[in-house]
Amino acid sequence: MLVYTFDRTLDGLLTAVFDSYALHQLPDMLLCEGGMLPLFCEEVHAVTTAGDKAERVWKGLEKLLPRDAMRLITVSWQSELDELNTPLFHYIYKVFQYKKDLSRNFSDPDVLAVTNIARKVAHEQLRMKQFMRFQKAKDGTYLGVVAPDHNVLPLVINHFQDRFQDQPWLVYDAKRHYGYYYEAEKAGTPIRITFEDEGKVPFSLDDGKLNDDVLSENDRLFQDLWRTYFKAICIRERMNPRKQLNDMPRRYWKYMTEKQL
Repeated sequence: MLVYTFDRTLDGLLTAVFDSYALHQLPDMLLCEGGMLPLFCEEVHAVTTAGDKAERVWKGLEKLLPRDAMRLITVSWQSELDELNTPLFHYIYKVFQYKKDLSRNFSDPDVLAVTNIARKVAHEQLRMKQFMRFQKAKDGTYLGVVAPDHNVLPLVINHFQDRFQDQPWLVYDAKRHYGYYYEAEKAGTPIRITFEDEGKVPFSLDDGKLNDDVLSENDRLFQDLWRTYFKAICIRERMNPRKQLNDMPRRYWKYMTEKQL
């Protein structure tokens, strides 16, 4: 069994495809560096990520694939799942092998695996738009904190930029420790930010709540009103906990105003 190892980056995976063709060999598996090798592994090739090689592979894909198929690759990659590495590698390899778009060939196990993972990411992307809850700070900035299973923040930022163009906001991924800040006065592109010391940020990473000393008084009132409204529209006789959990998984609750005490 031939195994390739790479550095967990998309450029690294694309470089692995380049190496595979350059060395005239197709690895059985693509593993992240430091991962456990399979029992019957006979040869390991450590891929050294090279930007120029990755760029050549990417440009080659753009010539062979339509926009939707290219998006399938980028969206699936945001899953951050190790189980994606080998099927995505094989899928890209086959695109060059057959020199055509294979994204609709669901009889191919690699195409099917990549597509199913991309669907999971797309579903998570939709939920971020639905379940994001903002709080207003005294300086007028709106804060939304999330911790999605997949790295979907880059996929939803344009949505928030289009929707909230006239106000400053910060959307922060507490799980991956980065976020995007949008300054309404400059009306530019949201800026990717990180904090050197998350212990000093004016909000909790556990539940996303702004500290009391920076939370707007009006927002505190609106949060209470929203909780009251949420309880008022609930018809106990029609409650269906199973459906509610299916539509609104419990893992999102801690960042949702209506579910906080």
